[in-house]
Amino acid sequence: MPHVIVKLWPGKSEAQKIRLAERITNDVVAVLNYGEESVSVSIEEVKSQDWKEKVYKPDILNGPGKLYKKPGYTM
Repeated sequence: MPHVIVKLWPGKSEAQKIRLAERITNDVVAVLNYGEESVSVSIEEVKSQDWKEKVYKPDILNGPGKLYKKPGYTM
């Protein structure tokens, strides 16, 4: 623990995903004082046409108390 889930639109390269996971891991280690071996990161691709139903409504709009950084858009 902790486990971080990143949801994004398809189209990013494997190298970009690996780099993002490494940076997230480094920040979790630095901020929360966990060892790197305790951190896991998954990346879920969600098609743009599915974003509202699969991400925005359940995770952003209806996720009170869990959303620590709100997006600058609404749907």
